[in-house]
Amino acid sequence: MCSRTNRSSRTGRPRSTEADTAILEATRAALVELGWSKLTMGDVAGRAGVAKTTLYRRWANKSELVVDAVAVLFDELELPDLGSLQADIEHVVLQFAALLERPETKTALMAVVAESTRDEPLRERIRTSIVDRQKRLVLEGRIRAQRRGELPADRDPVAVDATDDLIFDVIAGAVVHRALVSAEPVDEPWVARLSALLVGGLGAVAAARG
Repeated sequence: MCSRTNRSSRTGRPRSTEADTAILEATRAALVELGWSKLTMGDVAGRAGVAKTTLYRRWANKSELVVDAVAVLFDELELPDLGSLQADIEHVVLQFAALLERPETKTALMAVVAESTRDEPLRERIRTSIVDRQKRLVLEGRIRAQRRGELPADRDPVAVDATDDLIFDVIAGAVVHRALVSAEPVDEPWVARLSALLVGGLGAVAAARG
């Protein structure tokens, strides 16, 4: 991150949003076609119609590039207000499952997670670029549920943050395992059971604290 920023500041040229979009789209297309092992920065540059030096001004290596290419897909997830916490959860989980069905998401996510087992900086980039950014959905859902009166107001910020982390881990872990590991359908009946379990658990935790 720092080295890339330093290179960018030396050039004095602003980043192009159009170029970034083309590069990330080319990265996802190359991953689907070539796979992780055959993917190169040169191939992505050629597909995106930019110089390879343009890539290296933005990303130090293909690991960083692939993480950012999949991170923008997860940014598409939204939490609409459907009137209840359970309905909101069901909707975003189905969105998440549909995203994982896309070949570019599945290939990219599986590749970077596997690579991160031996690359701590890559693991940290996944955490900051994907995991931490998507925890916003849990925060939005909790605040909305509190406004509706479905959950009590926060009393212990530390405990609330820990619960938010756990909710995210449960949802992400369950959906990724079912969709990508066990290859079972993440359909509406399954999602309804998962969301009911979560909402019931949150109610029990709130009662225990209260």
